Amino acid sequence: MKTPKKIITHSRRAIDLARERGWHHGARYTNLRDVKHLPNERLAFLDIDWKNYCFDRHKIATEATRPHMTVARDVEDIAQLPAILEEASELALHADIVLIVPKDPKLAGRFPKLIPSDFLLGYSVPSKYGSTPIPLASFDRPVHLLGGRPDTQRRLGQHLDVYSIDCNRFTLDARYGDYFDGKSFRPHPEGGYNRCLIDSIENINILWEKPIMIT
Repeated sequence: MKTPKKIITHSRRAIDLARERGWHHGARYTNLRDVKHLPNERLAFLDIDWKNYCFDRHKIATEATRPHMTVARDVEDIAQLPAILEEASELALHADIVLIVPKDPKLAGRFPKLIPSDFLLGYSVPSKYGSTPIPLASFDRPVHLLGGRPDTQRRLGQHLDVYSIDCNRFTLDARYGDYFDGKSFRPHPEGGYNRCLIDSIENINILWEKPIMIT
């Protein structure tokens, strides 16, 4: 099993702790201040504000940061696909990889025909922020897992060819003294925000190091 690239898009503190443990740093195009302390390090992932998306702002940020990877706006209606692919092609002039995130069920089984193979697929991991209502079987090429719980991401890794993931969920739990223990979230035996972050990151690393079955 290939170990996917792990990306965190969060505060400077969380980014630094994750980078020390092999992760890469990302940022939303609306919030680049958290990576200003890394001017000589290429941005791994330029994320978007998908609920209030603005292509012009996204394009400007992509040109400025020249990230390894960025993501086009979600394809929630198949009729929007041609326009989204055109935007993605413009973004690809300044990024190595551009994600297309299919969400319209009408796209199921039609990726090879409708989405050019030079775009990576994005799979929106089910959470309160969104999901991808398309069967896993349709994702027939490498994917980036967008958000969600680390255990859910790992389960998806048993069925998908995962190129990369971004994961910030554990930062929310750390605020309340909880951490990811490799299977679920629970109170940390010692406590402390940094300790929760560090142990969560390290347990996520372990989770992806070898093939395991998660029930």
